[in-house]
Amino acid sequence: MELSARKKQILKRVIEDYIASAEPVGSKAIAQEMGGSVSSATVRNELAELSDLGYLEQPHTSAGRVPSPKGYRLYVNELMERREVSAAEAEEINETLQDKMSAAGSMISQAGQMVSSIVDYPAYAVAEGKSGVTVKRFELLGVDDTSFITVVMTDDSRVKSQLQRSPLAFDRARLTDLSALLNTHFTKQSREEMSAKLMGLSDQIAPELFLVLSATVGYAAEILEETAKKDVFTTGASQILKMPEYRDLDKAHDLMTFFVDNKENLPVPEDDTPLKILIGPENVNEALRDTSVVVASYDIGDGMRGLVGVVGPTRMDYATVTARLSYFADSLTRMFGKSELPPKEEKE
Repeated sequence: MELSARKKQILKRVIEDYIASAEPVGSKAIAQEMGGSVSSATVRNELAELSDLGYLEQPHTSAGRVPSPKGYRLYVNELMERREVSAAEAEEINETLQDKMSAAGSMISQAGQMVSSIVDYPAYAVAEGKSGVTVKRFELLGVDDTSFITVVMTDDSRVKSQLQRSPLAFDRARLTDLSALLNTHFTKQSREEMSAKLMGLSDQIAPELFLVLSATVGYAAEILEETAKKDVFTTGASQILKMPEYRDLDKAHDLMTFFVDNKENLPVPEDDTPLKILIGPENVNEALRDTSVVVASYDIGDGMRGLVGVVGPTRMDYATVTARLSYFADSLTRMFGKSELPPKEEKE
């Protein structure tokens, strides 16, 4: 059912009043805000119909109305006035980023902390794993008769090395042959393909050398697995305690525990949507059913994507959060793209 213009206007006022106060909104307050253009009785009837349609809820019989997840969804999709960050907000975000400029890995781990300080909600940052990475080159360096160093270079230019030990002594001169074998048969292969090739060589190589080969391939597989994993960093969990919705300490504890101990289950959209808003039950995880999550993505470069997310009550100030988070994500994309941040506004 398409809502009338008046119903949408009333719903918008209820949601924005509730976002500001965290208190149920009554018909009298709405009528006053509308300048007497409609009576309290008319507003009351409209509120009742909006409740019947599922856009509003009434916590208690005598109480005013509060928005439902369905109401918030309509508000975000149609009624919310989109806004840009102000010059002061842009300057604050730019200064925060410029103060923290460093290597990509460090920046990603700090991104959630920066977002939390900008929006005053708990936040998280995700560095998505990079799939499809393979080994570009192997190098084996002998240390003694039972120890060697494995050097692995991946095709995304990462170099890792590890000292490894074998239970059987081996001829260090043969490590050159093993390096050649590895570079011929185990580069540009997935973990599964490397494992299959290793098993096929088990009866063709002397046991002591097969142990070296097996340890090397195992180490390379660990590197590829780690590269494919996503890293999640959370911050600002204590912000939850400032929200009226979480005056119940048990409720606050449950959300804070999830945010810290189950961070891998925080929403990570699979598509490339620049900004995604999940309201209440739209969050699959039960611990987030009474919250809203806003997630923005940005380009890290080399085909990789990072995400920053904000977790708050369904009463979240969506207009402010989406504006600031979008600007922050765009700034990170520019930063990782080696272009400069927007210039600071000149103060008069």
